[in-house]
Amino acid sequence: MTPGLGVRAAARLVDAVLLTGIAFGLGSVIGFGVDWLGLQLLLVLVWFVASDALLGRTPGKAVFGLRVEGAEGGLPSWREAVIREAFVALGAIPFVGPLLALAAWLAIVVTVRRSPDGRGLHDRWAGGTRVVAS
Repeated sequence: MTPGLGVRAAARLVDAVLLTGIAFGLGSVIGFGVDWLGLQLLLVLVWFVASDALLGRTPGKAVFGLRVEGAEGGLPSWREAVIREAFVALGAIPFVGPLLALAAWLAIVVTVRRSPDGRGLHDRWAGGTRVVAS
């Protein structure tokens, strides 16, 4: 079964809330004088890439019973997971990053909605990953 955009967005929101808590926790321990854009980017990429490649799901996806499948149907490879989440790095580009990130999100939403199997542009670039109900 292909999960809808609403449940996928809710899972991403849960992950965002958890990541925000982790970031504030790190900030209180190491101080807020570090390069927070770089640290946040690293944290987000590690969170999503490692969760997908090792478990097939982030904590947010687990809450909603979702998982990411690789092109072969099992766990995504590290390569697939990195490519699938690479769009997140767009937000870190100075000046134009937020606009590029917004454009990437819109492209993903449109392509997920138009795809009969719920695959977004990022899934296609990754070689055929997809989000499924577990």
